[in-house]
Amino acid sequence: MMENKNKRSDFSYRYLVDKLAAGETLQREEWRALLEDTDAGHEAYLQKVAETVTARNFGKGVYVRGLIEISSYCRNDCFYCGLRRSNRQALRYRLSADEILACCEEGARLGFATFVLQGGEDGGQGDEWLAAVVGSIKQRFPSCAVTLSVGERPEAAYRLFREAGADRYLLRHETANALHYALLHPKEMSLERRLDCLRGLKALGFQTGAGMMIGSPGQTADCLLDDIALLEAIRPEMIGMGPFLPAAHTPFAGKEAGSAAMTLKLIALMRLRFPRALIPATTALATLSPTGREDAIRCGANVIMPNLSPLAVRSKYSIYDHKACTGCESAQALKLTEDMLARIGYHIVYGRGDYEKE
Repeated sequence: MMENKNKRSDFSYRYLVDKLAAGETLQREEWRALLEDTDAGHEAYLQKVAETVTARNFGKGVYVRGLIEISSYCRNDCFYCGLRRSNRQALRYRLSADEILACCEEGARLGFATFVLQGGEDGGQGDEWLAAVVGSIKQRFPSCAVTLSVGERPEAAYRLFREAGADRYLLRHETANALHYALLHPKEMSLERRLDCLRGLKALGFQTGAGMMIGSPGQTADCLLDDIALLEAIRPEMIGMGPFLPAAHTPFAGKEAGSAAMTLKLIALMRLRFPRALIPATTALATLSPTGREDAIRCGANVIMPNLSPLAVRSKYSIYDHKACTGCESAQALKLTEDMLARIGYHIVYGRGDYEKE
């Protein structure tokens, strides 16, 4: 009797995975069944199908983006983030325009065709200043793409960035469940405000990135189901998913880290649902697991972001504890990245890697 039950379960799981791979979506309870299934054979099947779908759309190439962490100041007080304004132990810095351009010079020398400027919501790097930096980068490196990840800004600021030449904008929603959002953020922050920003970015023509934090305190399967529903509604060009990692001197300092296995499952599922999306193998996953980056690529991730930030500040951009910031995380160690990818049958693609509609 048990054997027949297992066969029915296997058929159902594979049926749902194959349904996604065929370009169909699932009902909420079908998504739940996939999320809650922990059978190792099922997970291996999901990974295999996701890798096949990735190869069909992108071959065996993985795009590289040069990450520049431009500021560790932030006006926000998110409970999970080491850069929160209430963290008096955080080491603060902000790069000058000349320092950012120098990072881009180094990235161009190494072959990068995309620069990602990431930072806290820093009033010391105002909207007009940042737009001017984007314009300088585009003037000096006209064939390169510029991605911004600097949080919630007024629509006028996003328009200014777009007019200056910014191509992409990353703004992870972290959670699409309003009650869960309230557990992770102070009262002055709003999920609806975050979603308005995402809608505004899409309307302005940015290649827009959303995504969630896996395993954050208070997260349930229903929270993740809400995340999937949101991604289906806004259809972002980029989907960033990484595990929650605790940060010292924050309200969640002693909490348990998120699950690498669940993060990898969601990468695979989102690859099937959004076959042309740009999905990074995140630093958080590489921090949680020594093989996190390789595992993510096998599950459908197709972007890595080596660090171009000045060596002197890399450890100061501490959004969580023990952040990986050397080895394959470093742009100057690209040979390690090339070797890692070669071991699993992949290779670096240095082009812009723009999103292509399905």
